[in-house]
This record gives sequence, structure tokens and C-alpha cells, in this order.
Amino acid sequence: MTADEIDLPAALDAVSTTRPLIDAVTNVVTVNAVANTTIHWGGLPVMANDRREVTEMVATADGCLLNTGDVSETGEETAVAAGRTANEHGLPITLDPVGVGATPTRAAVIERLLETLDIAVINGNHAEIGAIADGADEAGATSEIRGVEAVGEGEIGDLAATTLACARETDAVVVASGETDVVASDEAAYAVTVGHPMMGQVVGTGCMLGATLSVFAASCDDPLAAALTATTAYGIAGERAAAGEYGEYVGPASYEVAFRDAMAGIAAEGDVPAGTDVNARIESVAALE
Repeated sequence: MTADEIDLPAALDAVSTTRPLIDAVTNVVTVNAVANTTIHWGGLPVMANDRREVTEMVATADGCLLNTGDVSETGEETAVAAGRTANEHGLPITLDPVGVGATPTRAAVIERLLETLDIAVINGNHAEIGAIADGADEAGATSEIRGVEAVGEGEIGDLAATTLACARETDAVVVASGETDVVASDEAAYAVTVGHPMMGQVVGTGCMLGATLSVFAASCDDPLAAALTATTAYGIAGERAAAGEYGEYVGPASYEVAFRDAMAGIAAEGDVPAGTDVNARIESVAALE
């Protein structure tokens, strides 16, 4: 596909029409932000994370988000059960491998999920995606994971190579978020130039992107188109909030409010403001050789 095939109004209309129910098995730090992001874009959030009912809830849903910010034994088993049910019912799974590479425990949990489940979309920062990709050092990954945050960022060509390698190894569409976002299938990688530095001052924006991806993936047939559209719309919302289009902000807390209003505003309007060329923000940077 090419970047000019991305149709944001059509994707937003699909979300509005579908009103996808997303079961998010997520972490306690950002559960409220994930739920609100889902509903801001037009989806319906449910945060069932009890092993006794999660399979029942996922069976009624349209998509599933698995976020590994909580790697308790119970949380791991719940994520596996939810994912298996999603696969059985043909629902797209978005995996947010929070902090993978920070500890052997997190690495083992992510490895199990990737080996056990058919994942549609993987969403992580550059360091997390590099930790998943086999041979990431050879691919040029330079970000370091500290706790659940990425420190440092490599050249765009190296980041594209790492993201493309991850997509090929996992057979998923991969979104590596950072100063420049990279979205890749097993055939091509795209740089998505959107967003604002203030987004990095709010805890949970990576998790919120995961929720955004889940909503679009559940409403659109093509996972790559869904990921490119979701990533672009999310970043533009961050820009609009920073530009003061949804009220003045004085710091991270008030910016978060404006950011959330911007997501809801784009969804309600069904598009971004006139003069914003969505496709111009997407550039092909690597392809299958």
C-alpha cells in the first residue's frame, strides 16, 4: 500500500458506525486513561481483567488490548486467556509490551504472549520494539529501556530497520512510538511525523496510543491502514492540544485535559482541520528487499 491510501474520514466513520467494544486487560497505572481514550475515539471500553469472566467478556467484544504494565502471575494468565478467546473469535489483538527488556520476567511474559497468540498490532516505544526484534543490535536499535521508558533515539533508517525486523518476526503490524513514529508491516516501514513533546510529559500516552490502535483495528479491515491512520490521528490530536485549540494549558496536567478533548474533537468532527494534509505526514522509509 502507499501512504496516499490512508483515508482518515473513512476510518473515523467506520469507528463511529461500529462503536467497537474493546476489552482492555491493562495496568492499574493507566486504566482510566485507556478507558477514556477508547471512548473519546468512539469505541466502548470494558476493563474486565478477572480470570473468571475475561473469556466471557472478550467473546462479546470487537477487539482486545493486552497491556503488560502489570506482570503479576494472575495478570499473565488473564492476558493469555483473553488473547486465546480473541483468536478463537477472530478479534484483532493489540499488544502493548510495556517495559519489555527491562527485566527477564517481562521478557518471558512477552515471549509467551507472542508465541501463544496471533497478534494483529504491537505497540511500543523504540526500545521496547528493539527488545522484541531478534538481532535488534544488528538492525541499528540505539534506544535503551529504563523501567518502562525509552532513553535515546536512533537514526530514522535504523529505527525503520528494527521495526520492520520486528514485524517480520512477529507477523504483526508494529508501531514504534517516539519523536518520530515508525509503523511497519512485514513488507514496508513508514515514518509518521506527528505529535508534540508535551505528549511525553504525561504518564500513559503510550498506553493511550495502544487504546487508539485497538479502536481503529477493530473497525478497519486492514491492520496496516488502521495502524497508520490511528497513529497519525493520535499525533495530530497531541499537536492540536499543544496549539491551544482546546484551551490554554500551563503544564502536563492541563495539557492532558486538552489532549483528551482534542481526540474527542477529531472523532466528533470526523476529520482533522482543513489544511492538515494527513498523508503528507506519512513517508515510506524501508521496504522488503
